[in-house]
Amino acid sequence: MLHFMTSEPEQQVGPVGEPDGFGRLWTPHRIAYIQGEGKPTGPGADDGCPFCTAPGKSDEDALIVARGEHVFAILNLYPYNGGHMMVLPYRHVADYTDLDEAETAELALFTKRAMTALRSASGAHGFNIGMNQGAVAGAGIAAHLHQHIVPRWGGDTNFMPVVGHTKVLPQLLGDTRTILAKAWPSA
Repeated sequence: MLHFMTSEPEQQVGPVGEPDGFGRLWTPHRIAYIQGEGKPTGPGADDGCPFCTAPGKSDEDALIVARGEHVFAILNLYPYNGGHMMVLPYRHVADYTDLDEAETAELALFTKRAMTALRSASGAHGFNIGMNQGAVAGAGIAAHLHQHIVPRWGGDTNFMPVVGHTKVLPQLLGDTRTILAKAWPSA
């Protein structure tokens, strides 16, 4: 199971050194995303596409959960929820209609396996599954097709994302990758 850690907020000091009663969430790793670090410089596979370079790394370093013949499953580096995975082809294609039959079939199979692994590892109650086709549709990396599998739990909406526009992730991504890789169903 994915483990959720809780702790009591510490008394914080305001900008002038006076206690203000507010807790602070420090997420310095997100500055890379905000500043666009690691984003491709163009639409080609050789333009720094992180989805093209990931398979050349170790599963642990790339956060790859499982590898297939045509597609692989990887944790999202900037997840919407704990356990947020993506399934994508090795081949650098932008549009779903560009996939061949084998890629399409394995993408569907890996989506099912991702759901099974997430249910087994975290008890997910439901999922948001989908693709953003093109930058205008919200794709952060539009040049390399990827399908999101976002686990959801009853009651997982709280004030943090609604009011604070912040997601609280209870576990390091490397730990989540290890748990999900162990839960990944075999062929």
